[in-house]
Amino acid sequence: MSPDALTGYGSSLAAAPSVREPLHAPVAHLVRGGVIEGIHYGSVVVLAADGSVELQIGDIEAAFYPRSALKPVQAVAMLRAGLTLDGDLLSLAAASHSGEERHLAGTRRILELAALTEDNLRNVTDLPFDPVVREDWIRAGRLPSRLAQNCSGKHAAMLYTAQLNGWSLDDYLDPAHPLQQAIAEIVEDLTGQAIAQVTVDGCGAPLFAISLHGLARAAARITTAPPGTPEARVADAMREHAEMASGSGRDVAALMRAVPGLLTKDGFEGVQVAALPDGRAVAVKIADGADRARVPVTAAALARAGVDSAALAEFAGAPLLGGGAVVGSIRPARALEPLAETPASCGTYA
Repeated sequence: MSPDALTGYGSSLAAAPSVREPLHAPVAHLVRGGVIEGIHYGSVVVLAADGSVELQIGDIEAAFYPRSALKPVQAVAMLRAGLTLDGDLLSLAAASHSGEERHLAGTRRILELAALTEDNLRNVTDLPFDPVVREDWIRAGRLPSRLAQNCSGKHAAMLYTAQLNGWSLDDYLDPAHPLQQAIAEIVEDLTGQAIAQVTVDGCGAPLFAISLHGLARAAARITTAPPGTPEARVADAMREHAEMASGSGRDVAALMRAVPGLLTKDGFEGVQVAALPDGRAVAVKIADGADRARVPVTAAALARAGVDSAALAEFAGAPLLGGGAVVGSIRPARALEPLAETPASCGTYA
């Protein structure tokens, strides 16, 4: 789909990223007993405060799907289109929530503001994302629902935005719907590039292919926007209500609590974006989608961006156990965080 067909503003944007096989590079090593047992490939970009690329690993310009890491941008677009949410409900609108009762109640509140019900949602049905919450849900005999699905807050906000504008509700997920056209325009505006491809995300909403570089650029624009703007409102809401944007015990909320001023959002298939108030930003894509690599690679990228390593210590990766003892870990590749090599073998870690 051409940029002009999507928004009418394609001529003022950088060209769409190329749709190709990304040239990923090693970004994390699974080290057991001093030997690299596995390698996670991916791509990483670190932006300086002035927007220049301070570090790039792999392919940061190929088209890829940011999945739920794009939700802060979608929330900005809804505010620009007239959505009136703030605080915890705005954070929920940008959330991949865990399905806790606070998330279900918040989604109901958004629907009530729009004089709508769960029946109006068009996202897929699912069980809660959080494993503990999901197990409790199953034990209680509760069935999958649209409300429990982790994108229900975003969908409720989409419905509310459509309702406020007098747009049709049943087809709010159609890429040709005015709501989705408005979102596509802001995706291009904040990333600074034309959209390469449009498909359907797991929840049923349109999903836009951009570059990893573009995703980092968008996050930086959100965190550096003047107070009171839609961008700043989204950043403030997510940082102040981090558990609504994710859930209790989730690494996204913990990272925002650990690093003052940080805005971060994860996405399925190993995606994470993070930005600081001065415009420093990072974006990560793990090629195989592994969550075990996403967090330590993001932490290492933030350290390269200048975040105090002490604040990032708990995000260095879970230890690898052997017979109940710690025998290794996931470690960022040397391009991110150099590791001492033993003199005995170039394939081992000290």
